[in-house]
Amino acid sequence: MSIKTKAVAAAYTVAKKCPPLRQVIRNGLFAYRRHHYNSNTKGIQTDKKKVIFCTFSGRGYSDSPRAIYEYMLRSEKYQDYSFVWIFQKPERFRFLEENPRTTLVQWATVPYEKAMASAGYWIFNYRVSDHIWPKEDQVYVECWHGTPLKRLGWDLTAGGNVMNSIAEIRQKYDLDSAKFKYLLSPSPYCTEKFTSAWNLAAQGKAGAILEQGYPRNDALTNATEADIERVKRTLHITPEEIGGKKVILYAPTWRDNQHDSATGYSYTLGVDFDRLRQALGEEYIILFRAHYLVASQFDFAAYEGFVWDVSSYPDINDLYLAADLLITDYSSVFFDYAILRHPVLFYMYDLAAYRDDIRGFYISLDELPGPVVETEDELIKAIPAQLSTRAWDARYDAFLRRFAPFDDGEASRRVVEIILGEKPNIRASAQRRARGIEGQ
Repeated sequence: MSIKTKAVAAAYTVAKKCPPLRQVIRNGLFAYRRHHYNSNTKGIQTDKKKVIFCTFSGRGYSDSPRAIYEYMLRSEKYQDYSFVWIFQKPERFRFLEENPRTTLVQWATVPYEKAMASAGYWIFNYRVSDHIWPKEDQVYVECWHGTPLKRLGWDLTAGGNVMNSIAEIRQKYDLDSAKFKYLLSPSPYCTEKFTSAWNLAAQGKAGAILEQGYPRNDALTNATEADIERVKRTLHITPEEIGGKKVILYAPTWRDNQHDSATGYSYTLGVDFDRLRQALGEEYIILFRAHYLVASQFDFAAYEGFVWDVSSYPDINDLYLAADLLITDYSSVFFDYAILRHPVLFYMYDLAAYRDDIRGFYISLDELPGPVVETEDELIKAIPAQLSTRAWDARYDAFLRRFAPFDDGEASRRVVEIILGEKPNIRASAQRRARGIEGQ
């Protein structure tokens, strides 16, 4: 471990134990970074036809920012726009520069700051760096990255996490909401929860919600058999390559209370893959997708041929298309996967602790589009049962009406037209009522 790594780990250890010191450190870093941002970007004018994109603080090329970017690339209306993508490792995404209007910059560098200062539109699915604020003529669109099951921001009532108290988490949400002009929502349910989680009513920003569906889900709604075949060939899981086995996508979320000072958030596997292979290996394979905060911490070499580690795969939408069954716990992935009307199974081995001590839920587990199991014995029995029945269709219909009513394959177009000022911000629910199809 390098001296720098040891120093950072030591600082994290102290900060976790001493919130007042943590705040002093953060305030100092904010002032330092804010000063350098202002110095590095002084005099830069805003280009209203430049759009900057970022997913998960530069970790990948995916989600609603990708959907919006690709829609604008395809549309003749936006041929005079230029685009910038932010990545922590730009070398992995040089293929994007094949488009002459697209450039890449590295996260947390001077070119990144200059690009932020010059772009007329910021399209992010996670928070913008604290020290960077939009100018009056810049539009920050917070796409967010999922429909919430677990509580967020101002709605948290217990726990916080190891690096932030509830008060500190609320400060972060307040900072983000003070910056963005728009916050995307895929449903009236999300509009309600996002309004409370970001405390928008108190800040006079309830009108910031764009209830138009999630752009990232256009690819699921519009997917073809050719898309599915492409993904399976890329992953080498075509029926011929895996002997006709069923494909399970296992995508658990991270735990707020698991953190290592040297490596950041950690995750302890709650499943025994040796046991699963013994019970299910003849008929199934597993695509394991870790949350991006902990995705670098796993080595599945011992399970080759049964477990595929797809944590670094660029776009989870492709994994949805490839999977016959989704297993998750408290991650929001099931809200999107349900659009495909494939079965979902919830493996919540630490349900009581997560519900009561860490996060808490917005909805009753009875509303989930699949059964909840808490032990490996139940999990092993439930997998073949879920893949052999269609009894969940009626539940799916009710679930999709509530949580994904506007994911119709056109969300990217609607969002772009609103943020560029081409169309007014009329909520999709109002548009559906006007067309006489509300609730269908």
